[in-house]
Amino acid sequence: MCGIVGFTGARETAPLLLEGLKRLEYRGYDSAGIAVMGEDAIRVEKISGKVQKLCDKTENGAAVHGRTGIGHTRWATHGAPTDLNAHPHLSNDGRFAVVHNGIIENFAVLREALIQKGYTFESETDTEVIVHLLEDCDCGDLKSTVMRTVAQLEGSYALGVLCSDHPNTLFAVKEASPLILGVGIGENYFASDVTALVSYTKNAIYLDDGEFAELTPEEITVYDSTGRKMEKPVSRITWTVEAAEKGGYDHFMLKEIMEQPAAVRAAIAPRVRDGEIRLDEFDLSAEELGQFNKIVITACGSAYYAGCAAKYALESLCRIPVEVVLASELRYGDPLIDEHTLLIVISQSGETADTIAAMKECRARGAKALAIVNVVESTIAKLADWTLYTWAGPEIAVATTKGYTTQLTVLFLTAMFIGRRLGRLGDERYAVLLYDLLRLPKLIQNAIDLNHGIPAIARKYHKSPSLFFIGRNTDWAVALEGARKMKEISYIHAESYAAGELKHGTIALIEEGTPVIAVCCNEQLLDKTISNIVEVKARGARVLAVAFRGERKIVAEANDVIYIPPVNTLFSPALAVIPMQLLAYYVAKENGCDIDKPKNLAKSVTVE
Repeated sequence: MCGIVGFTGARETAPLLLEGLKRLEYRGYDSAGIAVMGEDAIRVEKISGKVQKLCDKTENGAAVHGRTGIGHTRWATHGAPTDLNAHPHLSNDGRFAVVHNGIIENFAVLREALIQKGYTFESETDTEVIVHLLEDCDCGDLKSTVMRTVAQLEGSYALGVLCSDHPNTLFAVKEASPLILGVGIGENYFASDVTALVSYTKNAIYLDDGEFAELTPEEITVYDSTGRKMEKPVSRITWTVEAAEKGGYDHFMLKEIMEQPAAVRAAIAPRVRDGEIRLDEFDLSAEELGQFNKIVITACGSAYYAGCAAKYALESLCRIPVEVVLASELRYGDPLIDEHTLLIVISQSGETADTIAAMKECRARGAKALAIVNVVESTIAKLADWTLYTWAGPEIAVATTKGYTTQLTVLFLTAMFIGRRLGRLGDERYAVLLYDLLRLPKLIQNAIDLNHGIPAIARKYHKSPSLFFIGRNTDWAVALEGARKMKEISYIHAESYAAGELKHGTIALIEEGTPVIAVCCNEQLLDKTISNIVEVKARGARVLAVAFRGERKIVAEANDVIYIPPVNTLFSPALAVIPMQLLAYYVAKENGCDIDKPKNLAKSVTVE
């Protein structure tokens, strides 16, 4: 996601900030900016577009003088990617500047209160409330001012704070967003990750949530949430710059698997307020939603499989028939689509050629289009009637992981919103589902933590010529994505079958030693799936099952079991896919494959 940097020391800071922002470009962004403490005032330079444009504007930093400053690359969430919405933001009196990664969930309430007090806003961002709060809470002591401000914030944030009254001091605050301190000699730093630091220092302090730090050229002081000083260890950075871009992981794919709890949290957090799902970008009334008698989901690749998994939630909660159609098929068909069809278009990049063509065809027939995409201002986002961004941040690995789970998450939110707005989702069921939905980030982390044994399992299966994935209902949708992950990065033939269809021909493929991965997370159909496991084992298959933690029936039938934490069946695909991703990754690693850039594949398919 976005990147932030900060520096204070004896050197000119602007060139260092710009270099740090360049190191963070891989995270994805749409605008960039810096704020530098000059002789008597803070100077802000920011621009939409690439860091290079900011470099050109500031003569690579030579035109901006000062020895303390902060910088930011922004991935647009609240507000379009414009110069005004770019960070840093200045307080009305010009004394405070702020950079921020994350989402302030209660920004609307804070913004309204500040406007009532006479503060004026220049941007559409949630971040700007922070800098005006700093001015409003200013008590002459910068540490206390920061603490008073942070106490009013709800959400996730990594903050960098600059104040003209304290020209050689920076404050950095962490809550559910990454932030690292760099320890130098006569200079100190902070950044989103070590990528921006390794050129200047190999010593780092890792903050935990709720902690904040005061940085001067001479020292770094870390405080807990109550303002008490803390002793934090200084860690040695051993990574190269190239490795640091991967956060210390061997591959971007593994890094992005591990980022899924934070990515899903970012997708949910701004859309649940006061116990209600609020889709501000898709705020249709019951009357408007009632115009639709059918939902058609179209996409390609893993985005299509996300639609397959979400179909069950949409139909169950909205009681509207749902079709999921490959965009490459829909665009050349003669679909029964009209003005009473809600078309949901899913794409990570927003530039998928077949999906764009299918979308245009359906809109020409009168359908209204809701886009679920990751990239702001992408083609699909611009063509759609409404757009819901997944806020997954950049995916560098070609094989999608967090893109898929955030698409699923936004689809779950949409299903609950429509069902609730149409009066087809009762209060009791809504409350139960919302509880599980809000727990998804934590449950995904648990699914990761439960599966340290997957590398060993991968060693059992990596030489298999073929792998078969089976499941029923929601589990089959997960099996489809699991098979795709396996074949696209490990190059092993992998196919997914609806478990109930095994008898209709495909069981002929099962022979002694054939690996079968059985997804068993739909509790209503568990006994049926177990009977299918018995069938393939009777023909010599070796079965690896994915099941809820605590499920004992499966132990007696499967050769190996991977567990995930229990969750409502409708949401189970978001958890069950995690071990599928990890299994594919470690099998590919065992086989020495180029995991981040599999042969013949591209991240964004912009041609037919």
